[in-house]
Amino acid sequence: MAEPLPPTGPRIPGIGLAKGLAVTLRTMTKKTVTAQYPDAQPDLPPRSRGVIGLFEENCTVCMLCARECPDWCIYIDSHKETIPAAAPGGRERSRNVLDRFAIDFSLCMYCGICIEVCPFDALFWSPEFEYAETDIHELTHERDKLREWMWTVPAPPALDPAAEEPKEIAAARKTAEKLAAAQTEPNKPPVSPVSPADTEPQEGTS
Repeated sequence: MAEPLPPTGPRIPGIGLAKGLAVTLRTMTKKTVTAQYPDAQPDLPPRSRGVIGLFEENCTVCMLCARECPDWCIYIDSHKETIPAAAPGGRERSRNVLDRFAIDFSLCMYCGICIEVCPFDALFWSPEFEYAETDIHELTHERDKLREWMWTVPAPPALDPAAEEPKEIAAARKTAEKLAAAQTEPNKPPVSPVSPADTEPQEGTS
């Protein structure tokens, strides 16, 4: 059985209000030391997921981002354009021309799959987050707005100097060093590889 609470004295009416007003009077004359949004912009991490920027020149309308989007919030329209042959007797080529690229941010869950699967680096994360609207239909932004957000994309972080050099860069660097060495010694005859047969002793020789 629970123990009864100790008896309390008579409560003064309005004591809680008086305490609250006392706290207000003590703090209302103090200088503000905390600057909050929107007076001060927050310091966002370098890889914040705000909105998605579109670098239109890199888009080839491969539709990979729209097909992989789990929310189906990417809308792309395009048409084919025929490019005449560059030389007489050559073949004409056709290419896809982007007409519309829109993202419905009322459906987007910011998973980043579209950015990861883009093979031509046409989509990037932007830390911009001030795009609230009063109408949900206005959250579908077209390619002009996505291109504006592209200029807010921060530079990629620097590589770790202690990390291992990528194989592609290492191979390209070695090839460039060989070409530079060959250009500095143009009169030196090329060294032919030695086969194992040349190193074996011939018959009749000691």
